[in-house]
Parts: sequence; structure tokens; C-alpha cells
Amino acid sequence: MNLYSQRGVSAHKEDVLEATKKLSKGLFPNAFCKLFPDTLCGDDLYVNVMHADGAGTKSILAYLYWKETGDISIWEGIAKDAIVMNLDDLLCVGIHDQILFNSTIDRNKHLIPGNVLDQIINGSQYFFNQLSQYGTNIHYLGGETADVGDVVRTIAVNGTMAARWPKNKIISNDKIQPGDVIVGLASFGQASYESQYNSGIGSNGLTSARHDSLNKIYADQYKESYDNQLPDEIVYIGKNKLTDEIINEKGESITLGKLLLSPTRTFAPILNQILEKHFDKIHGLIHCSGGGQTKCLKYLPGDFKITKDNLFTPPIIFKIIQQNSGCGLKEMYEVFNMGCRLEIYCNKQDAALFIEIAKSFSVDAQIIGKVEANDKKLLEIHTNNEVIVY
Repeated sequence: MNLYSQRGVSAHKEDVLEATKKLSKGLFPNAFCKLFPDTLCGDDLYVNVMHADGAGTKSILAYLYWKETGDISIWEGIAKDAIVMNLDDLLCVGIHDQILFNSTIDRNKHLIPGNVLDQIINGSQYFFNQLSQYGTNIHYLGGETADVGDVVRTIAVNGTMAARWPKNKIISNDKIQPGDVIVGLASFGQASYESQYNSGIGSNGLTSARHDSLNKIYADQYKESYDNQLPDEIVYIGKNKLTDEIINEKGESITLGKLLLSPTRTFAPILNQILEKHFDKIHGLIHCSGGGQTKCLKYLPGDFKITKDNLFTPPIIFKIIQQNSGCGLKEMYEVFNMGCRLEIYCNKQDAALFIEIAKSFSVDAQIIGKVEANDKKLLEIHTNNEVIVY
């Protein structure tokens, strides 16, 4: 059993899949989000979607960083994480505008005061204002903020997005076929619409990232930051502190805390252009969130072999996590995005166009792999040292 599972977390959410296997998969079973007929207006030419996600255990890292440094602004990033984890899933079915959002915030009021809520709530609206400049209009309808100290140790920040969208403008992934190439968009660096360097970590695998990279002193000082029933040997097993200075790929010094808490990058400004101008050239879209680089296996429309033999060199944050934990590459690529968080499936001749659009926003992009016919769903990841098979 890997460390991720030992900590009570699953990259593939097997229990959830088992519990939901009898539910309808919606109109497009291979699409990244579940889509249903337009019950809101009864129009056969439209679909409805309601999608829920959140910042996960990244909020615990924000809690630790805030307690250690006093920097309350870090909570704005958690607001962005909860939004982007919803938004970029919707982008993968082609929905990129006129979206509704409701937040759900559960807190332990004894530990999380009102000024933290202020950062999260007003940080959400600030981010929506930024997104509107790039053509993504999200309407903030409010939500639920509950004081439930008996349920949560610190705080949980989640949200729900809903939209009504033309059925003929949906990316269903059904067009993915042998011969396609995969254009990968980098999760790290600094996009033109970001204010600072992004480590690329996103909002998946943060339980491992926190326990694997941070020192045992956090277990001693902040008992509320983890499940106290976990065995001591898997709790905060790393060598680092949140305030340790790290040199990133650009040669810049940044604290480990800021690397771990880099807000999840949205690809909305890029996909707005692609979906508006080149919709018909897209065969499929995959958000490499839970399940990391293996996420694609869940949404393939047939028995294909996916070969990823040209992924980005993983940025520094993943090297730190691996060095601290001793995890093998197979587990790392299954838990984390490893520097590539969005995949565009397309004809080879169209790849250069998508790469150019991404780079116009200072987001690195390249062909990372290909699709081939096969007798079962198979994924190969080629690294410098080994070929990993899933």
C-alpha cells in the first residue's frame, strides 16, 4: 500500500466510483463532466451541468502558513483553488462563459476567525472580476458558510458551478481516435494573467505533499492539522519547514510554503480563444486533476493505448516531495500532475496552433504524447529512467 492510501486518500476514488456506479452517466458518458438534458428551459438544443469540487486539504497548508507567518492574504489562493478546480473541469466539456457559482465553507470557528472568511469570500469575487477580462463571466450567488467544529478540524473550502450550454458546443471526448496527438499545457511558470511564479502543484495530492515534505514539528505544534489516528511514521515525515527558501527553475528564491500554496492555474483565458475560434479542431480535453497523469484513462471513448513520451521536466516542487518521501515515479505520476495539468487531443497538424495560443499567454505547451489503437485501455509514461505502465 502506498503512502497516499495509508493516509486515507485515494487517487482514483474507488469507493466513490463503487457508490455511484448505478447512477446515470448523463448524455455523454466520456465527457469530463456529467451533462443532462436542459430541464431548466426544456430546450433539446441545450444541456445543463452542475459540478462540485474544492481546494481539498490544501486549506490545511494555508492554515499552517498563516499561523506560522501571519500572512492572511494566503487564503485568497484557497478561494482561487476551489473555483479553478470547478472551472477547469467545465472548460474540458467546452463551457467557458455565463457560469453560476456557489461557495460552501465549513469552518471550526474557534480556529478560523471572520477575517479569514473575508479573504476567501472577497478573494473569490476579485478572481471572478479578473476572469471577466478574458471572457469568462462567473456570477457569484453566495453559498453556505457553516460553523461546524465537530465536523471539520480547521476549514474546508468548496464550491459548485452550474451552467446551461448549447449541445452542439460540447466537448464529449468521443472524437478522440488513434493517430491523435496530445498537446500538454504546463501547470508551472508564470502565465501572463498570473501575478507571480506558479509551482504547478494545483490542488491534488496535497495530503501527500504536506506530510511528505514538512517536518515533524508541525505534528507536534498543530495537532488540529491532521488525522490523529494516523500512524506516527506517516505523519509529517519530511525535512522541510514552510519558511525554507527554495530555488525554482527560473533561479528565483521562494519559500516552500509559497510553492505548496501556489494557486491552481486556470487555463480559461487560453481555452476561451481555442473554444471560440477552433472548436471543431478539438477531439478531447482532459484536466489532469485527481489521478494525475493517469486521469486520461477514465475518459477515453475506446480501447486505446496512450503513450506520453515527451512530458515536461517536472518542476522543483515535485522533486522536493519525491526526495522527502522516497516515493517511486509510478506513484508520483499517479498522484500529481507533475507539471502538466491540461491535455488537448487533436490532429497532429493542428497541434502547432494550440501550442502557439498557449504560449501567447506565456504558458508553455508541447506535444506530450499520442493515441494508438489497442485491445485495452493502456497508458505508458516514458521518463529518463523508465517506462511506467498503467
